[in-house]
Amino acid sequence: MTAPPSPPPDPARTRSGFIAAAAACGVWGVSPLFFLALAMVPPHEVVAHRIVWSAIAVGVILALRGQMPEVIAILRRPKALLVFVGSALTVTLNWLVFVHAVTTGQTLQASLGYYVLPLVSVVLGAVFLKERFSRRQGVALGLVVAGVAVLVVGLGTVPWISLVLSTSFAIYGLLRKIAPTESLVGLFVETLIVLPFAFAFLVWMEADGVAAFPHQGAYVAAMLVIGTPVMTALPLFLYTFGARRLRLSTVGLMFYLNPTIQFLLATIFLRETFTTVHAMTFGLIWAGIIVYSWPRRRAPWQTEPTARY
Repeated sequence: MTAPPSPPPDPARTRSGFIAAAAACGVWGVSPLFFLALAMVPPHEVVAHRIVWSAIAVGVILALRGQMPEVIAILRRPKALLVFVGSALTVTLNWLVFVHAVTTGQTLQASLGYYVLPLVSVVLGAVFLKERFSRRQGVALGLVVAGVAVLVVGLGTVPWISLVLSTSFAIYGLLRKIAPTESLVGLFVETLIVLPFAFAFLVWMEADGVAAFPHQGAYVAAMLVIGTPVMTALPLFLYTFGARRLRLSTVGLMFYLNPTIQFLLATIFLRETFTTVHAMTFGLIWAGIIVYSWPRRRAPWQTEPTARY
């Protein structure tokens, strides 16, 4: 007995999902400009403020939406809480390295990291979740590894920013898959876990007389208090909204808007160094992405699932 065919997608629902996901990737893509505007604030202080103000803003949103019982349920489950401790640490590391990359003129490396992220996630899924690793994925991964090797040999340096960004966020995604929950609920639990450390760090900086906030004026204060939670929660909400209304393959391909915008910002607007070695590296990685993303043939009765988060 065959399964009934999937109902045709609602055009309005699909359109709204596409717009939301594209907007999320656009916000992530231009986020280097936001953090560049905070270049006078040390990256570790920016991340600490991002944690504190995001926890407050998202906490208010969840309280208004009546979702605090979901948070309490997670906090009462030691195993789930342990997973969220891991995801909180990895996403904090990811934020810190990204802000460091942008404010030190290495946005190109950041974009490289997010280009290879999906393939790093494939490797982690194969190793830890025993997901099947196809021949095509192997070819794509080989091209990415070759691209990184060209960069290492050609420039004589390891692209540690790219590797840390891709690996940390892939681990973050793996941990969130182990303990799935609604995106804003998960973000609140993660920021809640690291909140005491971030707050204590900011208090210590103020006591030591080296804090930028609130001594850099109203502009910096507004960027930290209002801007950081918006840059954190808004694209996450939009991306989740879009993912629920689009196919998994569409969501996966749209994610590449993020590093593509960052790449264009780095090379055209920020005028970062782009050598022949960089061109070869990105060429191999883009080839890997094409191989990885190329549509597979499906039997007539096979349908692609809609993304659910």
